[in-house]
Amino acid sequence: MIRYFGLIGILVVLFAAGSWQDGSLSKELESAELAGYGQNEAEEKASIGARTVVIPTPVWVIGSYDKEGKPNVMTSSWVGICSSKPASLMTCLREATYTHGNIMERKAFTVNIASESLAHMAAYVGRVSGRNVDKFQKTGLTPVKSTLVDAPYIKEFPLVVECQLTKTVEVGSHTMFIGEIKDVKADKPILSETGVPDVEKLKPFVFTPGSSKFYGIGQSLGNVSALAKEAEKK
Repeated sequence: MIRYFGLIGILVVLFAAGSWQDGSLSKELESAELAGYGQNEAEEKASIGARTVVIPTPVWVIGSYDKEGKPNVMTSSWVGICSSKPASLMTCLREATYTHGNIMERKAFTVNIASESLAHMAAYVGRVSGRNVDKFQKTGLTPVKSTLVDAPYIKEFPLVVECQLTKTVEVGSHTMFIGEIKDVKADKPILSETGVPDVEKLKPFVFTPGSSKFYGIGQSLGNVSALAKEAEKK
């Protein structure tokens, strides 16, 4: 309503000044409308475009064998759980990566999750190609042959997931590799009393697209059920 009367006021003033004769009236009205739009837009969230800057993302190191049986690892953050039954996860890789061809060949891969103390190792194996560098030899990490799937895992990494490839999906620039989880292996010191990995003991870290930095996991915010009850009270 306020904007309406404001536009009427502009009309009266311009008419009195003869602005309508050269078409400037429509220009003035358009400017007034755009000014109002700008004020509303300034109150909205900033649009930063269709970009892969959704944060945070996990840091997983993917293990595989090449055609000759050489073990290789690479870091991937386009990853996640995708099914509960069967227990499955996915990692998305570009066709240009060495690991992409390895998984297509061997139909298996492992996921290796590092503690903060191994962040430098995760960073390194994600920056060089297995075509040119023997990453295990370079880093001193130890490859262990899985007895369940045709892929190696990293002995020094405290949490390991062995996966059998079940499906590939082409998604633009990346291929999504879906793997059924055959087993999860964990160092005993990182397990909770109930026998599942404890995030405070494991001390994993995340990647932040856009900043290209790793960050540790912060303090607990509380039990999910308790937090949900807090919301119900409001």
